[in-house]
Amino acid sequence: MKKIKAGIFGLGHLGKTHLKLVKELCNERSDIELIGIFDTDESKNKNISDELGLKINKKAEELTDKINTAIIVTPTSTHYELATMMISKSINTFIEKPVTETTTQAEELLKSAVDKKIKIQIGHIERFNPAILALDSIDLKPMFIETHRLAQFNPRGTDVSVIQDLMIHDIDIILNLVKSKVSKIDASGVPVITDKIDIANARIKFDNGCVANITASRISQNKMRKMRMFQKSAYISVDFLQNSSEVFRLSDGETLNLNGSNAFALAEFMQGEKKLKILYEKPEVKEVNSMKYELNKFFNAITDDTEPVVTLGDGLQALEVANEIINEIESSKKI
Repeated sequence: MKKIKAGIFGLGHLGKTHLKLVKELCNERSDIELIGIFDTDESKNKNISDELGLKINKKAEELTDKINTAIIVTPTSTHYELATMMISKSINTFIEKPVTETTTQAEELLKSAVDKKIKIQIGHIERFNPAILALDSIDLKPMFIETHRLAQFNPRGTDVSVIQDLMIHDIDIILNLVKSKVSKIDASGVPVITDKIDIANARIKFDNGCVANITASRISQNKMRKMRMFQKSAYISVDFLQNSSEVFRLSDGETLNLNGSNAFALAEFMQGEKKLKILYEKPEVKEVNSMKYELNKFFNAITDDTEPVVTLGDGLQALEVANEIINEIESSKKI
């Protein structure tokens, strides 16, 4: 594999964070080189290029001619145009979520990318949250899921609704866990501060019987990012903010089979002639910078020629469900 020659498009708050982490990875890995950056804001473009000792790229096309890997961290409205340019030049591409504004755009990107044999990863960062990673050894087959993702108001990200901005994180995780076709969506939501939907709730039913109840708000006083999953003989709680997970499960065996020091039998009771135990486990959570880990996994997919953790298809599926929720909310207003 040739050396990864990376370029970053977009130098807003998130773009600068990506830039910092890519620079760290360049120092840690000899197979990555930061070639350049680009932003439509000329002052950002010049100041950061000068600071890094990089040649200024006055147009996005100038940078694409020098790289084989792109990181797109621009407003959602520009994702399709930039990603189309990258795919046409066979450039491996990381695209921040949501993948595009419309599902049609994402479908077109998917069709274009198939023949190019390039790697495209979508920035659904919560897949790399330490609390989720800690559950890798747990057999997750949830039949009811409840999530709350609440944030204080921040003008950044209001170019899209709260569904595409915040709720889509939980949509992506749920689709990855349930792996079943969506059969029905009921949703409600309202714009409060912006002209887009600022608070929303959706109830998603799947063909396999699972139901997910999802709430997202960007006008809350306190932050909350929690997920609760219920399945046969188990309850799993995830706190994305605190980077912690808890597992409660039922066992009818004499052997506890508990993992780690944060595990014990919480209670026991008789069910007929069976003695059942309620086991509690707090899986070990490793210290991980989710965004850095996400980028590193993307680079690994390129060098190892493996499928990215979050594919373009995954990004499209999450966007499809997000847009269905928005359409359901909009249609309910007309009744």
